[in-house]
Amino acid sequence: MGTGALRVADGAKSYHLDGREQPVFRTIDLCVEEGEVFALLGPSGCGKSTLLRAIAGLEPLSAGRVAIELGGVGIVFQDALLLPWLTVAENVGLGLRYRANRQARHGGESVDQILHDFGLAPVASAYPNELSGGQAQRASLARTIITRPRILLLDEPFGALDPRTRAAFQDWLLGVIRQRGLTVVIVTHDVDEAMYLGDRVGLMSSRPSTVTHVWEIDHGAERQRASERIAAIRREILEAYQADVPARDSKPNWVI
Repeated sequence: MGTGALRVADGAKSYHLDGREQPVFRTIDLCVEEGEVFALLGPSGCGKSTLLRAIAGLEPLSAGRVAIELGGVGIVFQDALLLPWLTVAENVGLGLRYRANRQARHGGESVDQILHDFGLAPVASAYPNELSGGQAQRASLARTIITRPRILLLDEPFGALDPRTRAAFQDWLLGVIRQRGLTVVIVTHDVDEAMYLGDRVGLMSSRPSTVTHVWEIDHGAERQRASERIAAIRREILEAYQADVPARDSKPNWVI
């Protein structure tokens, strides 16, 4: 690490509803280093997913800018979003059909290779409705990875999985990240997941939000799920998280 992979400078996002401006987040300043896993936490409705989509270029910021300093960007959502009329192999290879990804067709991983690496070879000819949740999410990630992004954005990718499967997938994901030298931003509601996966953990406040805290997670030689040091940081995060819970009589908002 040490080289900036992506930056958000003074980022702000608002929507207009019934003629009124509805701010989502403001003054977001964020720098993610090459090879880093940055985990982003925050209360529901604070705009974490909106920020991720802005980084991916799927929607514009209202103010500020996003600078991608390190190659292409891929994004994976909580829902696998596989096309139901295509097989697993066809879904994984879908991105290679697009002109923007033509370089990935030359010198990159083949569909067969990535199906093998991701444990999907036995279900290559299956359709999405025949897959388990874990298989579908691996296929979704494989479809993104095959286009050879340098920066990977993950929006609650394990939210639909049971706790045991989720923990196994977290370890598997770290292996994928290390093997391919990826820079990652992951949005999650799970504090323990953020601490286990993240080299740094950022916390967004309630809406209109900003990044209020950032913690460095010194994993040492091997990542641990439990230790005195991890427990101390976890307490700090939860205390800061609770301070941003809206008042009981506050009206809900549904921007995620």
